[in-house]
Amino acid sequence: MDDNRHGLTARKAVLQELGYSITVSSDPIDALQRIAETSFDLIITDYKLPNITGIELIAKVRELYPHTPVILISGFADTLGLTEENTGSDAVIQKSANEVHQLVRAVARLLRRKAPRKPAASVTKAPLKAKSKGVS
Repeated sequence: MDDNRHGLTARKAVLQELGYSITVSSDPIDALQRIAETSFDLIITDYKLPNITGIELIAKVRELYPHTPVILISGFADTLGLTEENTGSDAVIQKSANEVHQLVRAVARLLRRKAPRKPAASVTKAPLKAKSKGVS
């Protein structure tokens, strides 16, 4: 538990230093309660949690907020073959020496992706020069 708390504190400090506002919970039941009450731009979870797995937490988050990006961090990612497809997360990060760098990049990428886009009607389209075959 000390390693997990130390890792959590280190990740939080790095992200706060980059200007992100962080809410931390080391209890998945408390985390789900907070998620149900508050809208978060992004959620980061470990795979190994008390009473449930990170995958179970992600499934519950997807029920409440299906479009909220989720990052799964695990020391078992490679061993268990955890991927975005089989976990329901938007990014899976293996705990390693490169973890913080990967986390920072994933957070920035996922928050950028969530940024509002211009409505399709406001995009100027170039005229088509050739017709598609067989498609009307």
